[in-house]
Amino acid sequence: MTMQPLLVVILAAGKGTRMKSAMPKVLHPLAGRSLLGHAIALSKDAGATRLAVVVGPDMAQVETEARRHAPDASIVVQHQQLGTANAVLAAREVIASHSGDVCVLFADTPLLTAGTVHHLRQSLGQASGVAVLGFHAADPTGYGRLLIDGAGSLLAIREDRDASAAERKVTLCNSGVVAFRTPKLVSILERIGNANAKQEYYLTDAIEIAREQGLPVAASTCTEDEVLGINSRDQLAVAEAIWQRRARLKVMRDGATLIAPETVWLSYDTVIGRDVVIEPNVIIGPGVVIEDDVTIKANCHLQGIDRKVSTGVRVRKGAEIGPFARLRPGADIGVEAHIGNFVEIKNATLEQGAKASHLAYIGDAHVGADANIGAGTITCNYDGFSKGHTEIGAGAFIGSNTALVAPVAVGSGAYVGAGSVVSGRDVEAGALSVVRGERRDIPGWVAKSRAAMVKRSAEKK
Repeated sequence: MTMQPLLVVILAAGKGTRMKSAMPKVLHPLAGRSLLGHAIALSKDAGATRLAVVVGPDMAQVETEARRHAPDASIVVQHQQLGTANAVLAAREVIASHSGDVCVLFADTPLLTAGTVHHLRQSLGQASGVAVLGFHAADPTGYGRLLIDGAGSLLAIREDRDASAAERKVTLCNSGVVAFRTPKLVSILERIGNANAKQEYYLTDAIEIAREQGLPVAASTCTEDEVLGINSRDQLAVAEAIWQRRARLKVMRDGATLIAPETVWLSYDTVIGRDVVIEPNVIIGPGVVIEDDVTIKANCHLQGIDRKVSTGVRVRKGAEIGPFARLRPGADIGVEAHIGNFVEIKNATLEQGAKASHLAYIGDAHVGADANIGAGTITCNYDGFSKGHTEIGAGAFIGSNTALVAPVAVGSGAYVGAGSVVSGRDVEAGALSVVRGERRDIPGWVAKSRAAMVKRSAEKK
């Protein structure tokens, strides 16, 4: 069946007071992306050709987030919170100028899939009509009920407060997601009244109005998890757990091994290749790519993109990370490179075979192929005002407890002696650089020092 052009209207006007937050509800993150970001991504995946985002007044942050994910979206304001039909009507001009299907989604429902939206649109058939997405609830209390006749046709949607005792026993519930295929949509919405317990304009009333106009009305179903709405922090945590279970399962089915899947946390854009092994307690932030044959040992944090560095983290084929390693934004770990325990990499590239096996910080640097970074080595990349770059050549050997004060370069094959502070001028290729104070031993110093301290302590008494 040929699909019509699709306009998605995302309702994002709710303040989310139950979140107990100064931040609007739809900006709270799930798997490293805002709830609104998930809704916009879903719309694109479902084939939206146009997008309208309905926001409340004084929600500049939400508008900015919408523009970040969908620069061409129409942003419309619902000035008064008078119900879902009122919210959709805020996009009246966009709807009236669109020819094709219209689908209404919610910005606080991040687990819905494009496949479900596609199936909902298929329920419309070839003719004009309305299709509603429903689910069977374990506990239907509080949900609107889908009322089906004996022939399986959808008669109406009854809000819980307005339902009769018999209607409240129905477990087939309304998700709120609706698809329309009718040029009369604006007129249908304008006919909706507010004669209900909350005196709001319910989008669900469009069903009975559509039936009165002779339009076919269909229902499509999905799992209850998929239409879980987020209204509180505990519901956000539940949704995160569901999302993570889905993502972990996909990663494993695509050829990676997660030793303890329930302890690995992924992000919305995580890319993991085949024959990757990830040990327990690993956190992967946004913007991380892990190529084939990589091992991520226990208790590592791959941070990914942040506000200051827009480049994510890439771990190339055959590399080994951890345990207890931290890769920050801009870390690029080369083929078969090794990042060991308590090593932190930030905005730095390590070429093929390079090693930083333990207790090191490499920031704003380039490390050549097969170079070795000794324990306790740091690149001193920040002088309090600006960042400096450190260049370490291929095959260089940096001894333990070395401080490389940027900007500085260590040439290919050069050695830096343990305990050195290298600054001011570069180390030539193939050279040995040792920067230490002269050793000085004072025989008997310990006994004399202790005697003096004992004497001072006695005098104070």
